[in-house]
Amino acid sequence: MSLTIKSIDESNIEEILKLKVSKSQEHFIETIEACLDEASEDSKWRTVGIYDEDIAVGFSMYALFLDEGKNGRVWLDRFLISQEYQGKGYGENGIKLLIKQLYNEYGYKKIYLSVYDINKNAIGLYKKIGFDFNGEVDVKGEKVMVMNLEPQIYY
Repeated sequence: MSLTIKSIDESNIEEILKLKVSKSQEHFIETIEACLDEASEDSKWRTVGIYDEDIAVGFSMYALFLDEGKNGRVWLDRFLISQEYQGKGYGENGIKLLIKQLYNEYGYKKIYLSVYDINKNAIGLYKKIGFDFNGEVDVKGEKVMVMNLEPQIYY
């Protein structure tokens, strides 16, 4: 496994749009099309593909929200591994790679994400990597998790 992160543009958008979660996961995350539309309307969003060599295996969308908290918050807002690549270590390794990317890009030592409390697989993955619930609930009813990078060595 040799994971990299690539920005999404005309050269790879078609292969990214082919990535799909299973039917049972569809209600946990917006479609990639919806994410790309949202990102096209707001320049703070970054959309990326997660690749193993030259094969697109996942998608993510993240941003820095300067209007949140004292100095803003970095959100790993959307993350998915396509169904045919799930259960092979791409989720854990992809999140770790994204955390490194977010730290290198923004320099913040806390990363936020939100998750539906019935999404037990995602919660287990996020906790394994070092995210913990902080007691907040977002506008969609998802519980907020935060990772403090101070003791971690992702960057």
